[in-house]
Amino acid sequence: MSTEVDVVVVGLGPGGESVATELAEAGLEVVGIDKHLVGGECPYYACIPTKMMLRGADALAEGRRIPALAGTSAVTSDWTPVAARIADEATDHWNDQVAVDRLQDAGVTFVRGAGRLDGARTVVVGDQTFTARRGVVLNTGTAPAVPPIDGLAGTPYWTNRDAARLTEVPGSLIVVGGGPVGAELAQAFSRFGVQVTVVEAAPRILGPEEPEASKLIGDVFGREGLQVLADVTISEITYADGHFSVALDDQTLTADKLLVSAGRRPNLADLGLDTVGLDPESKSLDTDERLRVADGLWAVGDITGEGAYTHMSMYQAAIVVRDILDQDGPWADYRAVPRVTFTDPEVGSVGMSEKQARDAGLSIRVGVTDLATSARGWIHQEGNDGFIKLIEDADRGVLVGACVAGPAGGEILSALVVAVHGEVPTAKLASMIYAYPTFHRAIEEAVKALGA
Repeated sequence: MSTEVDVVVVGLGPGGESVATELAEAGLEVVGIDKHLVGGECPYYACIPTKMMLRGADALAEGRRIPALAGTSAVTSDWTPVAARIADEATDHWNDQVAVDRLQDAGVTFVRGAGRLDGARTVVVGDQTFTARRGVVLNTGTAPAVPPIDGLAGTPYWTNRDAARLTEVPGSLIVVGGGPVGAELAQAFSRFGVQVTVVEAAPRILGPEEPEASKLIGDVFGREGLQVLADVTISEITYADGHFSVALDDQTLTADKLLVSAGRRPNLADLGLDTVGLDPESKSLDTDERLRVADGLWAVGDITGEGAYTHMSMYQAAIVVRDILDQDGPWADYRAVPRVTFTDPEVGSVGMSEKQARDAGLSIRVGVTDLATSARGWIHQEGNDGFIKLIEDADRGVLVGACVAGPAGGEILSALVVAVHGEVPTAKLASMIYAYPTFHRAIEEAVKALGA
């Protein structure tokens, strides 16, 4: 027997939870299914716990900057408050009952289990079958990817999920992968006294960002005592007597612990995509501007391939809700997708990189300014490394991309997100009044540099 409802949501990360809640509050009969924690990766293992780690790490760094600015200091790190905040405040000790109650209070029928498509508008979970009158929404997210390195599978390596549960830090750590997660965790642990080495197979860390950002973060890491090895190949990983050994081209690294941060893999393989004519081996699902994969089937979040960000999932969720409720757009527009890596300095980007703009055949102008030479940067002094880089479509006179690295780089980025999204003419940006002395005032200098 199949139970008929209006909508079935499979996967209740931020986007799926939002879709289920809003549709239920709008009066639809909604079933929400998840085999893991309601709320997804972000509140339990990613965005929130890692930023708590970084808040503590940044506080330590600021304390160590006191002698250059305001007197003397003696800083001793202690992971205990960080672990307590994550367990008690962020995750309820990895219990999602509050989130489940929130769903049910909104009118959603919650089912714990692995939901699987079984033909159009039909989902099976355990011994229950649901048929959706309006359709099915997929928000199954991603899981940590594990590279096929010889020996790795048999070792007690960590992923970000293990890092979030730590109650004490190790003496030494090797981080495999220099992307945003690897870079953030590497710096956080280093500031808590861990000897850290980052190993990256690509030519540079933070590969999707501007090369200037990669160099800046690498230089800062070097000054702080982190070792970064890029453009290297790991031939084998072994574990013995409580220590990891990582064999590279010309050397072998050893450490107490190993953190694998080598990207994410989509949770699509066991979803029954073949029953609706889709490839279960897909790395992402192709969606239209309304996030439709097929008639009666929508997808939101990481599995759409538009960026593994909570803000993307929430943005897409709002579009799906409008479509299911037969409301007017706006529909999906990915020209101005922001992202922030919360290292110190932060690295924030929006839109196209310089390389992407050139590869797209645009006639571009690039403007760069050193954030440290701005009035606020000069006042800030310690920890003032950074820059603002703008990419302009010269033919249209609008920004198509920007990168900000520096103190509060993610906050400075907001003005540039508005500029890219709203296609604000650079002539108007040049004529704006920028508050003095702020970091964002350096945008004015970067705009002037477009004409240099």
